[in-house]
Amino acid sequence: MGRPDTNRVTFIILRYMRRPILVLVVVYAILMVGWVLIPGPELTENGKPLSFFHAFYFLSYTATTTGFGEIPYEFTDAQRMWSIVSLYAGVVAWIYAIGAIVKLVRNPFFQRDLAENLFRKTVARIKEPFIILCGFGSTGSMLARGLSDARMTAVIIDKDPSRVQALQLRDYQVSMPGLCADASIPEHLINCGLLKSNCQAIVALSPREDINLKVAVTARLFNPAIAIIGQSTSKIYEESLAALGGDVHVVDPFNIYARYLTLTIENPNIHILSQWLSGSPGARLDNPVSIPGGRWVLCGYGRMGHAIARSLEASDIDSIAIEHPGIDPVREEAQVGAGRATKDTLLAAGIECAAGIVASTNIDSENLAILLNARAINPGIYTIVRQNRHHNRPLFDKARADFVMQPSLVGARRILFLLTAPLLKVFFEHLMSVSQNDDFSFVEEVTNRLRDTVGHEKPCLWTVQCNKQSTWGLASVLERGMSLTLADLLRDPGDRESQLACQPLVIRTAQGLEVMPELDQTVTLGDEILFCGRPHAIHLLETTLNNEYTLVYLKTGREATRSIVLKWLFKRFSIAATQPAEPAG
Repeated sequence: MGRPDTNRVTFIILRYMRRPILVLVVVYAILMVGWVLIPGPELTENGKPLSFFHAFYFLSYTATTTGFGEIPYEFTDAQRMWSIVSLYAGVVAWIYAIGAIVKLVRNPFFQRDLAENLFRKTVARIKEPFIILCGFGSTGSMLARGLSDARMTAVIIDKDPSRVQALQLRDYQVSMPGLCADASIPEHLINCGLLKSNCQAIVALSPREDINLKVAVTARLFNPAIAIIGQSTSKIYEESLAALGGDVHVVDPFNIYARYLTLTIENPNIHILSQWLSGSPGARLDNPVSIPGGRWVLCGYGRMGHAIARSLEASDIDSIAIEHPGIDPVREEAQVGAGRATKDTLLAAGIECAAGIVASTNIDSENLAILLNARAINPGIYTIVRQNRHHNRPLFDKARADFVMQPSLVGARRILFLLTAPLLKVFFEHLMSVSQNDDFSFVEEVTNRLRDTVGHEKPCLWTVQCNKQSTWGLASVLERGMSLTLADLLRDPGDRESQLACQPLVIRTAQGLEVMPELDQTVTLGDEILFCGRPHAIHLLETTLNNEYTLVYLKTGREATRSIVLKWLFKRFSIAATQPAEPAG
């Protein structure tokens, strides 16, 4: 499926430089023949002319403007005349050749092929699992930063040259090769490593949904085992993506945020957990959020406004929307008033007695103006504002809205969690499910357990696969018949009576999924566990899971001997029963 020629760059150079090289060869050939034919001085053997070697030697050092003199003997006047011809002819030939080289190097098509050739070699050298990221806009840039922090390699493709050039200036912790090309062309995706066995997922983040769909179709046809994550805000494209089958995830930042907002209004603890787990600045588990009940005013009835209105209506929360004249929104989903969100329009919408306002237009300055107008009328109103441009962050920080919704950040976080902690989706879906059933005590219990175990620091999320490849120590102990629980794994190797600052959020077993499992649950091979904890707990737990002697100690409280001689003595004198179960080898 690749190019028919194995080295396109070399082919282009040879084809483009064919004429300059022929000119140099012909000029040098004529000059050398002249030197061989022109007789030398009489003091030599019968006026013997220069040999081909000396002729080429003379032409070579004069071409570099290095003057070694008349070698191997002083020239005759005829030879000196031919020397003048050689100097000027050589200079002209080299100027033509060098000019052709400069023209080739500056050719944008050659630069593109050279970059693609280097890119293909870089991708071929990637041995660790990696992600293909199609689109390096706001969402893609934030996602790449999150993947770098999680030390996951990504191969990035975007057809905007400025974005790919900006990629080269980022201080990522892992390799992030970039290609300036159209992701909708299958050949470019293949160059990005789509066919490689260590390609785990492809993420389509183009602003055009038809391109995202084509990327997803290409990935499914060429690599059926790969996970596909696509961003879409259209029902039609969402259904098309879902119909591809396999491991497909569709991310709609507006629907995600709308559902999240509604549940936050009903249960603020979900908001606290989400902010804390995602590492938002200043997020703490003991920082309560109080959102008043009552009518909400939605300023801007586009995609985000529609999604919020539907979600509020589903939860029996009253809302009224304000949209610019000329827009014909779906009126059955909410009460809609026409006009800009000025003070008069806001007063007509009942802003003075509203519980909250959502400024969700696609213009940042207008959203900030709506925020200021609403506060001037109702200083205590709960304010949610949409931020479209990342570089406008200082303005939104200064405005001090109660909540700032940045679609690109919402989408990037969801995709990052799908890639680094896929079970986190199960965790939040369970929390949302119990909240919808008015069971707020479970969310509060989860918050308290995480606060007591992990603390208020920014947590780390990681997934442990219980198998021979990832946790060979655990696999060895379990295969020998020893039973281990989550509590055993989470003991501190330095003090087994203490627990690591770590909490399992979700465990996937052969029997199914369990959220916030009890620590007395038995661990088996094939289990998948999502943990949340402090950074140092990651390293301690990883060391424990790959050291069978540590596992035996944490389970029994006694250290198994590692001495071959002592093992033989225990077995010889039948005292092995008094010793702890020892790992194999």
